Amino acid sequence: MENTEILQEITPLESHDFMYVADRHKAGYDYPLHRHDLFEMNFVEHGAGCERIVGDSVETIGDYDLVLITSPNLEHMWGQGECKCTDIHEVTIQFTIDFHNDRIFDTNPMQSVKKMFCRAERGLTFPLSAIMTVYPRLLKLSQIKEGFYAMMELFQILYELSKFDDARELSSSSFACVKPNTESRRVAKVKDYITAHYIEDIRLEQVSSMVSMSPTAFSRFFKLRTGKTLAEYIVDIRLGHAARKLIDTNEPVSQICFSCGFNTLTNFNRLFKKRKGCSPTEFREKYAKTKVIV
Repeated sequence: MENTEILQEITPLESHDFMYVADRHKAGYDYPLHRHDLFEMNFVEHGAGCERIVGDSVETIGDYDLVLITSPNLEHMWGQGECKCTDIHEVTIQFTIDFHNDRIFDTNPMQSVKKMFCRAERGLTFPLSAIMTVYPRLLKLSQIKEGFYAMMELFQILYELSKFDDARELSSSSFACVKPNTESRRVAKVKDYITAHYIEDIRLEQVSSMVSMSPTAFSRFFKLRTGKTLAEYIVDIRLGHAARKLIDTNEPVSQICFSCGFNTLTNFNRLFKKRKGCSPTEFREKYAKTKVIV
């Protein structure tokens, strides 16, 4: 596979601009995989069958799709896939916010929005109930002429979306180069250890002793805080690193398998297909088709 670059999009915002909104109807998708420095919210209507790539997540979307991306390093695209509709409605909102350092996001009213922004560094897709909640505002946004009111409308959309805890993160944290966002020092300590030692054999007894907990108690605690078992989290970290190597290097799949901590190629292929929906080779080929030289 030829090693190519991800397209770095040149966005239309000037230094003093806050937001850009594009509301358009299109017959199909032909824009390649890309990334940019701005946050992006992308809404798609009548796009059933389109293929969405966000980081190492490759999925086919339904009739409605809404994704928020807050990482400048996270490549993404919506592709034609099997979509037959010739009138796809798309609303793309690009904006810039420094939510890590702006103190307003540490205030109580903005806590849910900040949490959502942190999760969206991996790409965040919203359930249909959330999409329908903000649907009228999304359609209205491009019609607002005064910048201040448009900005306020966007913040209302963001706040409403932040109420939906069932929004789903798309890319793995290791692929997206996102530092773990945790609410517990004990979980953070374990995650930092896994990040540094993911290619090694990591045992439950080992990490539970690091935080002075019994294996049983730590298992419950970790699952409660992360939504995953320790084994599932370790596999996700390893798969993220493997996916990054698949698109950024020409290393053979077998070499990537063992260099990312998997013991057998069969197990690696099985887990990759289960989590990513395709084999490692198919994943590499999909990226190769959508990357462009810049």
